[in-house]
Amino acid sequence: MILAGVDFTSAPSRRKPVVVATGEVRAECLHLTGFKTFITLAQFADWLQAEPAWLAACDLPFSLPRALIEWHDWPLSYPDLIQHLQQLSRDQLRAACKAYCDAHPPGQKFAHRQTDRPAGSSPSMKWINPPVAIMLHAGVPILLQANATLPGMLHGHPQRIALEAYPGMVARSITTASYKNDQKQKQTEARLQARIQILQALQRGETRWYLKVDCDVFAEQIIQDGSGDHLDALLCLLLAGWAWQRRDHNWGLPAFDALEGWIAGCDV
Repeated sequence: MILAGVDFTSAPSRRKPVVVATGEVRAECLHLTGFKTFITLAQFADWLQAEPAWLAACDLPFSLPRALIEWHDWPLSYPDLIQHLQQLSRDQLRAACKAYCDAHPPGQKFAHRQTDRPAGSSPSMKWINPPVAIMLHAGVPILLQANATLPGMLHGHPQRIALEAYPGMVARSITTASYKNDQKQKQTEARLQARIQILQALQRGETRWYLKVDCDVFAEQIIQDGSGDHLDALLCLLLAGWAWQRRDHNWGLPAFDALEGWIAGCDV
């Protein structure tokens, strides 16, 4: 089974592709075997469907907050919810999220899933900065088309497992310094040093996920990518490796709200 860490974008291009880190766990060490880049969503979908067995930790939310779902009177079962969301355009989803915000007072405008705050992730209903709701809208249907199993949420192919991941959770457990920016002029020496610090901690296994990462061959590529996309894919791969070690224990997932989903490795 391929282990994959997916740094996802809802609008891939040559400048900003979907980046996938692949690897395997051997002798309590995660070995990075390479990177794949996809400049269209169709290319990424084709790769998922072509590979017979994988565990993919994906940097995109798999669902929305229950409070938002109930406020809109949307379906309360996950498969029905996703089917409903697929019938909405991106603009309609943005409008639905904005309507919730507009109807709530300051400090309560965004609903959160139970996993968002402990992971430190943005509310999955945000449609801008970052547009994670749009990432959900674009990415989850691709996983469903590949007949993925989303543990605790959706049964699909038993050898195609998709887990929600959040690379920022891992990065911030090492340093709170900014380590990436998509704008070239903001890809500073300080951010480069932060990437080096994060990568070295991964190589030494000095995170609370206690998994050493063997990535020496690709270290320079990871460090020199000022966008952080390759590092984010590796951070997601770390969570895939951690989950793989717990494959006989529901991939390390706790009991959680099956409508909202859960971020792999959160609360470790």
